[in-house]
Amino acid sequence: MAVHYQISGATAAEISASVEEGVRTGGLAPGTPLPPVRGLADALGVSAGTVAKAYQTLRTRGVIETAGRNGTRVRPRPPVAGPRAARFVPPPAGVLDLQSGEPEERLLPPLGPHLRRIAATSDNVPARPAATTGHGVLPELAAAAADRLRADGVDPTHLTLTSGALGGVDRLLAAHLRPGDTIAVEDPGWAHVIDLVAAHGLEIVGVPVDDEGPTPSGVALALGTAGARAFVVTSRAHNPTGAAVTARRAAALRAVLADHPDVLLVEDDHSAELSAVPLHSLAGATRSWAFLRSVSKPYGPDLRLAVLAGDEATVARVAGRMRLGSGWVSTLLQRVVLDLWADPEVAALVAAARDSYERRREGLRAALAARGVPSSGRTGINIWVPVPDETSAVTALRDAGYAVGPGSLFRIGAPPGIRVTISRLPEDRIDDLATAVARAISAPAASTPPARG
Repeated sequence: MAVHYQISGATAAEISASVEEGVRTGGLAPGTPLPPVRGLADALGVSAGTVAKAYQTLRTRGVIETAGRNGTRVRPRPPVAGPRAARFVPPPAGVLDLQSGEPEERLLPPLGPHLRRIAATSDNVPARPAATTGHGVLPELAAAAADRLRADGVDPTHLTLTSGALGGVDRLLAAHLRPGDTIAVEDPGWAHVIDLVAAHGLEIVGVPVDDEGPTPSGVALALGTAGARAFVVTSRAHNPTGAAVTARRAAALRAVLADHPDVLLVEDDHSAELSAVPLHSLAGATRSWAFLRSVSKPYGPDLRLAVLAGDEATVARVAGRMRLGSGWVSTLLQRVVLDLWADPEVAALVAAARDSYERRREGLRAALAARGVPSSGRTGINIWVPVPDETSAVTALRDAGYAVGPGSLFRIGAPPGIRVTISRLPEDRIDDLATAVARAISAPAASTPPARG
């Protein structure tokens, strides 16, 4: 396929800057193939080594990826803001959006009463948060967070706050790893983490996931044979498969991790109060560990706050990097979250949302099973459906009135699939959707997008 955008430059720095400009302006859209090294070198009149160095720089920064026999191409979501930076294109009118991965707005607790209550008691806001811990955490929030973590078996002795779960992962990777280090992530896994790992210039190795979470054999290979220095795992409501780590699986994973005590373990419990299964945490299984619990899924996506517990050194590193940047998580936001946690009406609303998601997720899985379609999804707001061809399945479902997520956004080397977010799925359309999925799977195959590399 010809590249219409003309890459230019006489040095590696100029060539990489030209490619980045193409990504930024839309001339090189996500997924666009780039010319082979020798072909571009001949066109620009430079050495193949110069182009190879430019491509290596772009790979290290997560702008491009090597897709095996499909050559080099722009990543699906490069860390360069541009006109096509959105992961999903909004579906046209009449097509139900089941691709977002976000909770349903009408099931979120209303923030107005809490904002007004906080505003009424915060007339004199200091220029800097005075009454906080050394990590910029309000003592009352730290105490409430510690109680919640302790109830789930997570040691809260050392904790801090980050701007959301992904912000926490970002700071943890920056504090512990360097470009070229290998990291293990779930496969399929959270697209944001996969993209973030690429942006940090890390080498990624995928760990297979089943209904009980990452497989012990996959983790052993990633940490042993591949030499991964860090491992990111989702406790519950795994995105995109809905997996949840069971007690049996947690014990098996702890046994594997015991053989690799120097690995950084990053555990994400983003669903927390929305999860319908108990937490079986891996926290403390290695010397360096971090447990992240975000509030955005249960309480609202605009609440960019996550509690991070971990060993003393890891928490201190994250807090230290926070001080060098934004300084602290807004104390006004902390007070809003604390008010939400203390409100029994909010707890009831979150429980109702959890039960609604559970009912719709299980209803869709049962309807799919009745039509001979396997799926996974023990917890959370997503289910994963294996398909023989992602492009044809996504296209057929869009034609039937449903927009779903193509599995290529979430896969490293896992087989093809689609992610269906059930948070906006009306219960009276479950059977219709199941029928549409069954038909889409049997649709004629198209050209499947390559797995993420």
